[in-house]
Amino acid sequence: MRDLSMSILDLAMNSIRAHATVIEIKVAETLEWNELELEIKDNGVGMSSQVCKEATYPFFTTKSNHRVGLGIPLLIERAKQCEGNVLIQSREGIGTSVRAKMKLNHLDRPPFGNIHQTLYTIIQIAPTVNLIYMHQKGSLNYQFETLSVREVVGEELMNHPNTIAWVKREIETNDFSFTSY
Repeated sequence: MRDLSMSILDLAMNSIRAHATVIEIKVAETLEWNELELEIKDNGVGMSSQVCKEATYPFFTTKSNHRVGLGIPLLIERAKQCEGNVLIQSREGIGTSVRAKMKLNHLDRPPFGNIHQTLYTIIQIAPTVNLIYMHQKGSLNYQFETLSVREVVGEELMNHPNTIAWVKREIETNDFSFTSY
């Protein structure tokens, strides 16, 4: 994956395939510790400990139409390159959490990419999923949740072009994230 938003999208797609009804995406930029932490957490079907372990291998996949599963292994490799790590926690019937940590200003850290487009894509693919996006940068906090939008526009209008356009403006206007260091 060329940027972190593509890793986030890949993990969110795994959550959607795991029948998640809630997907939480957390980004924390801790400037004083020079640390970037990403967490994608869901309430999907979860994985056994064996599948969780095998998910770290590039040639393992549970998708019948794919030969390889590179999302998690590539994220692990990126985190290691940036003096970080990835922790996967999952319980069958409960859900899965993938947490990646890396040095924020590391030379090899991939760019964030277009997180806004990633969020719109998730909403368009899975409009009934409650997507929660949180971004913390130092003392600044931003949160966006599709449940709040759904309460205003209703379920049937969640995927309407006007709703998506409003969501796009909301996120881009209010999110302070992803500045350079």
